[in-house]
Amino acid sequence: MTAPEGRGIAEHRHHSAEHTFRILHVSTGNVCRSPITERLTRHALAHRLGSERTSGLIVESAGTWGHEGAPMEAHAATVLTDFGADPAGFLGRELLDEHVIRADLVLTATRDHRAQVISMGHSAGLRTFTLKEFTRLVRAIDPATLPDPEEAGGVVDRARALVQAAAALRGWLLAPTEEADEVYDPYGAPITFFRSIGDEIHEALEPVVTALTGVPAPA
Repeated sequence: MTAPEGRGIAEHRHHSAEHTFRILHVSTGNVCRSPITERLTRHALAHRLGSERTSGLIVESAGTWGHEGAPMEAHAATVLTDFGADPAGFLGRELLDEHVIRADLVLTATRDHRAQVISMGHSAGLRTFTLKEFTRLVRAIDPATLPDPEEAGGVVDRARALVQAAAALRGWLLAPTEEADEVYDPYGAPITFFRSIGDEIHEALEPVVTALTGVPAPA
């Protein structure tokens, strides 16, 4: 899986963008929720597909009030280790216009984060969801309608089709409650709460990764 580029992404989309699919996870400080989600996504994709087949997938994160250059919270790193994911080398980033411009899919921790991303413009509305919202929509999509990840275009084409299908369903599949689409901030909380948030994120990511890759979760 391709590592994210440096903190300041200067250039806009270019010709190679069509061969990649960039997932951007967004929370507030980019030291708790979005680092967990970023690294769990990378871990799950690599576990399902192997490193070679994930080369077109770029997974990164940023914060609407990002702690630029900060390490992730120690409890967040512990949660990742619990799941077998790698917390090493993480540095927080402040969300920039360039990150939104380059992203093919933006998954946020809360509805407020989603609103902030969309308010930045860049036609982000159709590719920005809360994580739990996207999970709900993905569960309703027939995987047989998505491109075969083994064919030309692979998981990149499949990922693009998945986002389009989810956007088309958004107005039809509403959350049962407003809280249903939220992942609450564990910043400053004890490790037990971090672990519960990690479980929530992991549970929400599983059907998303399955839909992206076409590979079921391991038993």
